[in-house]
Amino acid sequence: MRWIRPLSARAEEPAEVLGAKAHGLVVLHRLGLPVPAGFVVTVEACRAFMREGRLPAGLDEELAIAMTGLEAATGRRFGGAQAPLAVSVRSGASVSMPGMMNTVLNLGLTTEASAGLAAETGDARFALNSRLRFLSSFASAITDTDVMGAAADPGGAPGDGDAQLIEAVEERIRQRAGRSIPDGAAEQLELAIETVFSSWDAPRARTYRELHDIPHDLGTAVIVQAMVYGNRDDRSGTGVAFSRDPNTGENVPYGDVLFGRQGEDVVSGRSSTRPLHELAGREPAVWSALTEALRRVEGHYRDACYVEFTFQAGELWLLQVRPGRFVGGAAVRVATELADERLITRREALLRVSPHHLRHARTPRMAASAKADIVVRGVGACPGVAAGKVATTAEAAVRMAADGPVILVRPETSPHDMRGLAAATGIVTARGGSASHAAVVARAMGKPAVVGVTGLVVDVAAASWRADGHTVSEGTLVTIDGTSGEVALGSPPVSTDAADAHLRRLLAWADDVSGDRSEREEAERLTAAHAILRHDCTSKSDLRSRVVGDQ
Repeated sequence: MRWIRPLSARAEEPAEVLGAKAHGLVVLHRLGLPVPAGFVVTVEACRAFMREGRLPAGLDEELAIAMTGLEAATGRRFGGAQAPLAVSVRSGASVSMPGMMNTVLNLGLTTEASAGLAAETGDARFALNSRLRFLSSFASAITDTDVMGAAADPGGAPGDGDAQLIEAVEERIRQRAGRSIPDGAAEQLELAIETVFSSWDAPRARTYRELHDIPHDLGTAVIVQAMVYGNRDDRSGTGVAFSRDPNTGENVPYGDVLFGRQGEDVVSGRSSTRPLHELAGREPAVWSALTEALRRVEGHYRDACYVEFTFQAGELWLLQVRPGRFVGGAAVRVATELADERLITRREALLRVSPHHLRHARTPRMAASAKADIVVRGVGACPGVAAGKVATTAEAAVRMAADGPVILVRPETSPHDMRGLAAATGIVTARGGSASHAAVVARAMGKPAVVGVTGLVVDVAAASWRADGHTVSEGTLVTIDGTSGEVALGSPPVSTDAADAHLRRLLAWADDVSGDRSEREEAERLTAAHAILRHDCTSKSDLRSRVVGDQ
């Protein structure tokens, strides 16, 4: 059995073999968009690893061949002293599990390769910072602790104190794992793949699968790609982008960007991101290439899409693509406008909106009379209103949720907070943007969230948080508005938007399909149309089967 496939436009296997992330990269290749060279270790290799407790026989030889091909494609040498090649090692299951498994960046930056990168670029601080990021991400993966949070130093410039931090990270690895990270690139790669496979069964990943009814035996693929350095210089950076606003469905690019940083800084929520549109002023060529890429992937998927990207020295590279999976009113608006644009039919638009979406289509908002109770404001990351008692740790959220709704308030969240996120009714973080871990998980769970609350300080020891002169203790009742980004004391009145034009049009299409224009609940109108549309689809499928059988 072959365990590795190249990432190219010629790859034919489905997401069940390659994983959804790698399958999306194949789509990007076919669309002619810029993707770092790489390969994928298949999901079946992970299943073999889970059965046997070790990497499957023959994978080491395939890895050596694949890395030789990657060296040829990039003109660089893996772990080499001259023109060193470093790679990212990322998980990629056939279903989305945001942030639940491990990622290692800059792998291959051995001591020798780091010196070679410094010599090549003439920038020792950049090379040192890149090696620190490698060691920190690897240490976090191996020890299952947030080493990145301690080492990333989001407030400092790349290189500030990195030599001392490298020593501290290496010592922590020795203490927690009982060994050092190998200084050979090939050994690092095999260990990283083992670590990513093992993270499939991490408690946080199992919790996420249980919450979303995902089978435990699926396994994950591993994607290995040549590094693009978003931390290279001030013309480099990283970000995430939606082709349309995930909060409203409006047809404008939406997302976050960080200059001079790598992807983990955006998705972790540890750094304060900038609005995506700032990219247009700083790097117009990158912005132009990104908006064109969003247009093309949306045309391919016939849906709003999400991409992760990095740019190095003004050149754009795409790292991931998937459909946006909007909910509530945003899902309704996207479906109707895609039908207007003739990317999908009205019948397809109806089938893309579920009765569950309708329950959230009229977004609850804190009433105007609540303004006096608002204590802080951040960025609305998932629409809706939630009220509950403040919990400042994931453990407290789980404990307190047994007695009523809880609002989890954290500096930022990580996969280690999964049980607390599941228990909470709403989420607030001091840092992060619309694509931070907290925001992505909140949208996946349909929970109101407010992120990036400037000045918010969470004091776990005192079981409280403070901001703008207010100190709020654990157990205090607060209400959050995931649209406006407001956090208020108590339980202020809530209002609900009236049905907008997009919802009225969609329901009119539903009535046209069902032929029933009587007064009914909105969900009933949509369900009646769904029943007829699905019956028609089944009947056509049965007819095709009979025709084939008669031939």
